[in-house]
Amino acid sequence: MAHAEGQHHPAAGQHDAAAGALHHEVGQQHPLGIYFKIWGLLFVLSTASYLVDYFHFQGYLRWTLIVVFMLLKAGLIVAVFMHMLWERLAIVYAILVPPLLLLVLMGIGALEADYTFFTRGEFFGSQSAAPTHGPGATGPVQHR
Repeated sequence: MAHAEGQHHPAAGQHDAAAGALHHEVGQQHPLGIYFKIWGLLFVLSTASYLVDYFHFQGYLRWTLIVVFMLLKAGLIVAVFMHMLWERLAIVYAILVPPLLLLVLMGIGALEADYTFFTRGEFFGSQSAAPTHGPGATGPVQHR
């Protein structure tokens, strides 16, 4: 009856304290080795990113390597150091889906821009490339 009135038995309080301490120790504890391994991997990826410039890679290969190394480093930092690896799937989706949607929308915008650019080139033809004023202008009026 004492439990029903809100009074706790002394032995039960000691059990709760021991369980709380045990729960605190069992909580989300990750071995330090994981952090050191990821830190080493980040160092290797940063070195590889530096070597892209050191070996004078040019063009699409250079930018592809830089972006790949950048995304790998950002993914490792978010996954391990920001503890996303151990979070619920719902919060992972809440954080990762909006930037991915922005990338998709930017890709759609880039495709539309290319279409508009090429359509204008077809519509205006090669005449738009010729200057309308100045020394290279062709037409009835030339100013000297």
